[in-house]
Amino acid sequence: MIPTKLKNRLIQWLEDHREFVVCAFCLPASFLFALFLRLRAYVRKLNSDPERHDSAVRKIQSAVQKWNKIPTKNRRLLCTSRPNWLSLSTTFFQKHLHHKVAIPLYDILELDEKAMTVRVEPMVTIGDITEYLIPRGYSLAVTIELTDATLGGLAFGTGMSTHSHKAGLYHETITSYEVVLGDGSLVTATAENEHSDLYRALPWSHGSLGFLVALTLKIVKIKPYIKINYIPVEDQKKYCDMLRDLSGANEATPSYHPDYIEGTIFSKDKAVIMTGDYSDYDRNITVNHCSRWYKPWFYKHVESFLEKGEGVELIPLRDYLLRHNRPIFWVVEDMISFGNNPLFRFFFGWLLPPKPAFLKFTTTPGVRAYTFTKQVFQDIVLPIQELEKQIAIASKLFEKFPLLVYPCKIIDHGSLSGQLGRPQNKYLVPKTNYAMYNDLGVYGVPGKVKDKKPYNPVNAMRDMEKFTRDVGGYSFLYADIFMTRNEFEDMFDLTLYEFVRKKYNAEGAFPHLYDKVKPEIDVFSVGEENAIKS
Repeated sequence: MIPTKLKNRLIQWLEDHREFVVCAFCLPASFLFALFLRLRAYVRKLNSDPERHDSAVRKIQSAVQKWNKIPTKNRRLLCTSRPNWLSLSTTFFQKHLHHKVAIPLYDILELDEKAMTVRVEPMVTIGDITEYLIPRGYSLAVTIELTDATLGGLAFGTGMSTHSHKAGLYHETITSYEVVLGDGSLVTATAENEHSDLYRALPWSHGSLGFLVALTLKIVKIKPYIKINYIPVEDQKKYCDMLRDLSGANEATPSYHPDYIEGTIFSKDKAVIMTGDYSDYDRNITVNHCSRWYKPWFYKHVESFLEKGEGVELIPLRDYLLRHNRPIFWVVEDMISFGNNPLFRFFFGWLLPPKPAFLKFTTTPGVRAYTFTKQVFQDIVLPIQELEKQIAIASKLFEKFPLLVYPCKIIDHGSLSGQLGRPQNKYLVPKTNYAMYNDLGVYGVPGKVKDKKPYNPVNAMRDMEKFTRDVGGYSFLYADIFMTRNEFEDMFDLTLYEFVRKKYNAEGAFPHLYDKVKPEIDVFSVGEENAIKS
C-alpha cells in the first residue's frame, strides 16, 4: 500500500511532467497496443463470414434464454461482455456486477444500392465502414469523426456530424434495428412495423432495452473530395448569424445550403466557419490530405485562416471525415503542448492519436477520480437560436477555447417519440416539423485548472446542465453526467422508454438508462474534495 503522502507526490510529479510521461511511455505503449488491436481486427476480418450471422445471433439468444432459467433471486442484470476500455464513453460501467453476454458481431452484411442502405453488425467501426463505402462511391449519411466508434454504440447512444443540419442526428439515418430482447426473442424494429414503439425508444437507450445484433443505415452518394471554404469572422453576432443562416435555422430553403457546416470558435469574438460541398478534382484548387501524420492538426490549420483571410481547398473525403482524429479535436494539445510542431509531427506524428482504448485500459480508479477533476469532455445539443448564450456560459464555466459547433436538425416526431423531448415551438424552423440545434463541443483542460486556480468540476457541469435543461437541450450520455435522477428525467422524456421496458421484457433484465450512464464514481464527493484542495 503506497502511503498517502508518497502517492500525492507521485501524482504531482506525473502532473508536472505530463508531457514527458506521455511522449516517453504513453505514445509508444499506445502505438503497440493499437498494433495489437489492428492485428486482432485483421485476423477477425480474414475469418469474416456474413453467412455466419444467423448462427451467431442464435448463440446470443441461447445465452439470454439460459440466463432466464437462473432463479430470479440469483440473476444479475444483463450487459455485453465488451470490455469498458473498448468503449469511447468516459464512464466505467460496473460490468463485474452484471451477467455478461458476448456479442462477437463485426461484419458488414449487405450493401443495398437500390434502397441506398447498408446493413451491418453492431461492432463495425467508423474506420471499417468508411474503408468499405468510400471506394464504392458512398458514405453514411452521418459519419462521426473518430475511427474507433462502433455503429452499434452510436445507434444506442447518439452522434452527429457536419452533415447533420441536413440528415439530423445519427439515429435519424437508421431504418431498422435487430434486437435480442430480455426473454431471448429476436425482433426487427422499424418506424412502420408492429415494433415501431421499440424503434422510437432504442436511440439514447445505451443498451438498456436489449442486445443489438444488426442495424440498417441510410447511405448517400458522394464525390471523391470535399470543396471546403474557410471563412474567418471577427464578430460574435456575425458568426452566430452566419451559422444560423447557412444551416437553415431561419428558413427551410436558404439561398446556400452546403453539404457540410462546421464552426470552430477560438474566442468569444473570433471564429472560422467552414462550409463544404462534394466535389470532383479541380486542378486549380489546392488538395489538402489533412489526416496524414505530418500535416498540421486540423484545428490549427483552421486557425491560420484568422490571419490569412478566406481560403478554399479540396480535401479527400476520408481525410475530411477523420480530420479531427489525430489530435482528438484539440485534446492532445493539453497532453503534448508541442505536438503540432513540424519536427514533432514529421518524426513522431505517426504515433498519434493516443489510443482511447489504451488510455482507458490503463486508467485505475484513482487516476479516474483525479482526471475527472482536471478535464472536461462534453458534447451538448442546444438550440442554435441560443448560440450566443451557449458561448457565454461555456466560456465562463470552463474558460476553454476552441469550442466546436455543428448545426443539427432536431425533428419533432410528435408525442411519445423517444427520450428526446420535442423541440419548443419557438425554435421550429417556419413551415417545417424541425428545429435547428447545434452540438457544442467542450474538450480539454479548463482554464482554471491550467492556471492552478480553484475549480469545482461538479458545480461547473451542474450549471451547464441546468442551462441545457432550461433551453430544452440534451447532454450526450457518453460523457459524465452530474444530474440527479429527477433532473435527468426533466431533461429526457422517459414516458415511452418506461412503457417499452415493460412491454419488451427489459424490466428486470437490463439496467435502467440512468443507472447505465451515470458515473461509477461519486461525482459530488470527488468535486467537493477537489474544491477543498484548491
